[in-house]
Amino acid sequence: MSVDTPRRIVLAVTGASGALYAMRTLSALLQHGQHVDLVITEYGRRLLIDELGPAAKVDRLQAYLEETWGEGVRRGGWVLHSNKDLGARIASGSKGADAMVIVPCSMKTMAAIAHGLSRSLVERAADVMLKERRPLIIVPRETPMSLPQLKNMVSCAEAGAVVVPAMPGFYQRPQTIADLADFMAGRILSLLHIDHQLYPLWDPQADRA
Repeated sequence: MSVDTPRRIVLAVTGASGALYAMRTLSALLQHGQHVDLVITEYGRRLLIDELGPAAKVDRLQAYLEETWGEGVRRGGWVLHSNKDLGARIASGSKGADAMVIVPCSMKTMAAIAHGLSRSLVERAADVMLKERRPLIIVPRETPMSLPQLKNMVSCAEAGAVVVPAMPGFYQRPQTIADLADFMAGRILSLLHIDHQLYPLWDPQADRA
């Protein structure tokens, strides 16, 4: 079932590799008219610059989004929160967001969520999603994974989160890195029940024609 009404969605960017996944998800949500509460950790800010270049610095982010994905990103709106602001709206269960996505999700952040810690706004907002039974999508990016990391992933899933490892599919025959980012962003939007055309749906009959 598709959701047409714009919602308030938290997007958290942490220090795991995968900045392009984060920005493509943000741009796609904005193109679909959603309101995004953006939280970028200290290492997440560094990640944007290291992987996408200085044009993706937080204070230049709107221009970067428009230059990369077009003016359609103006359909939605976003506000940036400090990860230290535990008094932000999204830290409240009564006035929080409708859903939350953490992309990419570091192993440190996933461990904190698995054990119910609320030391930062990202951790607290995720805890709110779980306790209020609202959608929480976690996109971990690490390989290989240790046994504690695997157990933390299971704990998050048991608590109600949807774990979406950053593993793009190849049945859509990607030609560029951007195609891989489109796939991951599309999977996230699908889980949020937002219709999109970021990649073609798998057709098992296509190769038989």
